[in-house]
Amino acid sequence: MLNQRTLKSLTRATGVGLHSGERVELTLRPAQVNTGVVFRRVDLPQPVDIPVNAEAVTDTRLASTLSKDGARVLTVEHLMSALSGLGIDNVYVDISAEEVPILDGSSASFVYLLQSAGVVLQNAPKQFIRVTKPVEVREGVGRQGKWARLDPYHGYKLKFEIEFAHPAVNATGQCVEFDMGSGSYARDIARARTFGFTRDVEMMRANGLALGGGLDNAIVMDDVKVLNADGLRFNDEFVKHKILDAMGDLYILGKPLLAAYSAYRSGHAMNNQLLRALLAQPDAFEVVSFDDAHAAPTGFAKPLQAW
Repeated sequence: MLNQRTLKSLTRATGVGLHSGERVELTLRPAQVNTGVVFRRVDLPQPVDIPVNAEAVTDTRLASTLSKDGARVLTVEHLMSALSGLGIDNVYVDISAEEVPILDGSSASFVYLLQSAGVVLQNAPKQFIRVTKPVEVREGVGRQGKWARLDPYHGYKLKFEIEFAHPAVNATGQCVEFDMGSGSYARDIARARTFGFTRDVEMMRANGLALGGGLDNAIVMDDVKVLNADGLRFNDEFVKHKILDAMGDLYILGKPLLAAYSAYRSGHAMNNQLLRALLAQPDAFEVVSFDDAHAAPTGFAKPLQAW
């Protein structure tokens, strides 16, 4: 049987929210089988649990936000990406403010936290959502348009293409494909940082956003170049971060996908639209598990990759 996974022990981190600038404490705790990922706002007078699912997404401007009963959690995508990349099914995420800490702007710190806690197999089959026919969402046309798509695939792979018309971005790789069966999430994707432009940062800060952002947790560019003294971690770090984001956004579905995701200029909003379009077509997917772990796609049954 291909088993569900949770953490062996709890683990903690402290940081600041990218947009709020608020200090936040994060605690990741083991959870029982079939719990899924549940965020818990422990700072409220009465703690509120927010189970992760596509319908819980209430805002996709700049980040993915989940809400329930008046409580919300912002910027969940990097942590969700790490959980997806390491195949963790069940976990409680206790959070002391409304935004997940940005840490270094990638998901690498979350991967380190999760691996430090350890991962254990649980006595229940891991459930997947297997896409059985193509599902696509689009906006606009031609090079000015954007789209995201899921196709049937015995495994999980993602292909993303960006176009920003910026000298620093144009000098890097614009298209990346990552396959969970042949690649290493921790090595190939997790270290890619979020990025932004000084002109946008100034506007966002004037509107009370990006208050916790800076050169230590994001790639920042002026009109022509990258301002970070240490440069880029990958030649294609920009588009790899879009894959990182997409993995986090898609894991909000609540179960890992068996599908091929492809996208052009997509973002948090379109990724969530894609999930809702999938769920609106019951004949486009099925829930499956594997009694024989060897029958599962490559990359899901093998042990977790260390750094």
